[in-house]
Amino acid sequence: MSEPSCRLYLITPPRFEPKAFADTLKAALDAGDVACLQLRLKGENEAPPEADTVRRATEALMPLAQARDVAFLINDRPDLAAELGADGAHIGQTDMAYAQARKLLGPDRIIGVTCHASRHLAMEAGEAGADYVAFGAFYKTDTKEPISKAEPEILSWWSELFELPCVAIGGITPENAAPLVRAGADFLAVSSGVWSHEGGPVAAVRALNRIMIEESTGR
Repeated sequence: MSEPSCRLYLITPPRFEPKAFADTLKAALDAGDVACLQLRLKGENEAPPEADTVRRATEALMPLAQARDVAFLINDRPDLAAELGADGAHIGQTDMAYAQARKLLGPDRIIGVTCHASRHLAMEAGEAGADYVAFGAFYKTDTKEPISKAEPEILSWWSELFELPCVAIGGITPENAAPLVRAGADFLAVSSGVWSHEGGPVAAVRALNRIMIEESTGR
């Protein structure tokens, strides 16, 4: 069987108790192929998390991911990613500049950039040296208030013109994932679509993997 051309990119819930969440994460990671885990924490009222909160969560979760060859990225904080030995960081348009993040993390670690629904921002990020660009939100999401609404066509446009991987993000669930795989997403970034799935995280990971295999073979 050929490898699927789209893979799962898990994003943590915005708030959790690290030790209690560790067992849930292990079960999800063992349920199917997961390429990446992004630690994305938020404080009350969407405030940035305390650095020590990020440190505690990283200490609990990063070994679980890396033991399974799942890349561990930290959202918004390239400085903490460098300090803690994470595989990389994800930055938004209002976070640290890409050049500064690259200086902190060095040439070999992963840096992904949020590009909303902007072709221009994506091309800028690619030219700067980003390891992937993220487009979204494709669907309504309860995780955060989306800045932009993206259409699947932007994934098709990107994948046809550029080799740099693209990530689809925003409200993705097993029920609505298929069109994004067909459109050309290299990764599906999913948070509540896994952790809050009615069948549980294990069932959600299995379902998403099944969809990505089925849809990828038709691309």
